[in-house]
Parts: sequence; C-alpha cells; structure tokens
Amino acid sequence: MAELTLVGMRVLRAVADRGSFTAAAVELGYTQSAVSRQVAAMEAAAGAALFSRVPRGVALTEAGRVLLGHAVAVLDQVDAASRDLAGLRSLSSGRVRLGAFATSVAALVPRAVAAFRARHPGVTVALREGTSGSQLRRVVSGSADLAVVGRLPEMALEGEDRVVLEPLMDDPLLLAVPLGHRLARRRIVDVELLSDEAWVAGSTDPRETLLGAWRWSSWEPDVRYVAREWTAKLGLVAAGLGVTLVPSLAATAVRRDVALLRLRSDQPATRSIVLATRAGAEPSPAAAALAEALHEAAAELSAELQRRAGTP
Repeated sequence: MAELTLVGMRVLRAVADRGSFTAAAVELGYTQSAVSRQVAAMEAAAGAALFSRVPRGVALTEAGRVLLGHAVAVLDQVDAASRDLAGLRSLSSGRVRLGAFATSVAALVPRAVAAFRARHPGVTVALREGTSGSQLRRVVSGSADLAVVGRLPEMALEGEDRVVLEPLMDDPLLLAVPLGHRLARRRIVDVELLSDEAWVAGSTDPRETLLGAWRWSSWEPDVRYVAREWTAKLGLVAAGLGVTLVPSLAATAVRRDVALLRLRSDQPATRSIVLATRAGAEPSPAAAALAEALHEAAAELSAELQRRAGTP
C-alpha cells in the first residue's frame, strides 16, 4: 500500500509553488521524471489526483489543496526539528539541567555557569539546588543531565553505582569558632585540642554531616545543637554555644563575628567535590561543555584555596 512520504510532500509543495513539474525539478535538483514519480506515488497514497493540467502547467485539485495544507504543516515541523537538532550540536540553542548541593552554589557552580553562558549564550542552564543524595537520584532518573555532589572520605553515596563520578576538587574543612573563643587568634589548630568542645551540626549522628570527617580523629564530637541551615549554625557559633566545620567554598559567606581556623591532623580534613553523570548515557554537547566549565572553575578555585592557605 502506498504511503505519504516527506520527500513526496516536498515535491508536492514545490510543484504547487512553481506551477509545473519542470520548474519544481529545477528547484529541488531532481529530474522531471523523478518529480513525476513522486507525484504519482503521492496520488496513489491519497487515492485521488493532486494536480490537473492547465494551459501553462498544472494546478492543484481539491484533494491536492487539502493535502498541501497538511504537507506544509508537517514540513515546517520537520524543518524546525532539524534546526533545533543543529542548534544542539552547535551549542547555539538548547537546555542543560544541572543539580548541585548548597555549598557548591556559593562559589564553584556560579563561576562555571557564568563561563559557560559567556561561551554559549543561546543555551539555557536549568539549575536546581539540593542535597547530594537527591541530586544523585535526579541523575539516575534522568531528570538532571549532571550534578555537583560532595562526599566525605571513605563514605559511599546512595546510587553511586549507577552514575559516573569525576573528581572536581578537594574542599578543605575549616573550624568556625566565636571571636571570643580560646583558639580564635590561631591560624591553625590541632584537632586533638577540640575533644572537649560542644559542636553544632546538621544531625546528632556525626557520620551524617561534615563531622563524618572525624574518622581521622581518635575521639567522637559532642553534638549539642542541631541546625541544618548555615545561617543557623553560624548564629549558634557566634553566640558562643559551640563550634562547627565550614567548607572552604563557603568561607566568603561567613559572618564577621566568627573566626575560621585551619585544622591540623594526621589525615587531611577535606571532602571531595565530584561531578556525577548517568552511567551508560552519552552526554549531550551542552552537558559536555558545562562539565568542562565545571572542571576549569574547580581548578581555578583549588589554586585560590591553596594560595589562601599558604601552601604551594
């Protein structure tokens, strides 16, 4: 059974526009016989003649006019799809979905997105902030193209077996203390001096927070106050109710009545910032370009953090 085809629709439109098979053949780069065959195939599919002979060429029949209206709409949609796909390949249009945990949105992610947008202004970056666990679930489900997540040493992330994790940077952890604290005037403090401190954390279970890094210490932190938001944590610290850990990425946002100290220990007090993409999925050109911008921004920030800490 004959079927309507895209090639046939293009021929139909060209013949209708030019008024003759010969002129349509010239426009399309076909032979006149090829145009005739396409029109015949379309007429067989339509079950009716599409053109009638007139003194100076051909004219649409009623069936031809009906089919032409649909053909124009279909061809416009196909052409639009081709343009959109070309835009994705050339990064002149499109959309990329990025997930990120809160602290990374303070410094790393904005820098990368700004660089990406400067290079590819036609591509929209849809950013969604959330916990590292929720971002991994979004990548696995396909609702995010890539995500920036944080992990502590030797701690597995839920769902990480279904994603590809690429290291971006190490984020050193700093100790936040009130300005009147006994250690506030120091630049570096040994972790063994902190065993008697009261702590502010996002959970009473240290392993579920940044205090999970305490695997490199010989004692367990005493969590006295639980607060999930940084404004609340630092407010409690500033009031002298405890101390907490702050990622270096968030250091510029710390209030002035809180002092930040570097930590000295046998193992570095850091968490890893990694980039997650879905395992087995080929990234889009936009996602690949944004990943490159994230790696570049992470390298820049790492160098800045090293200079700030006075390390080579």
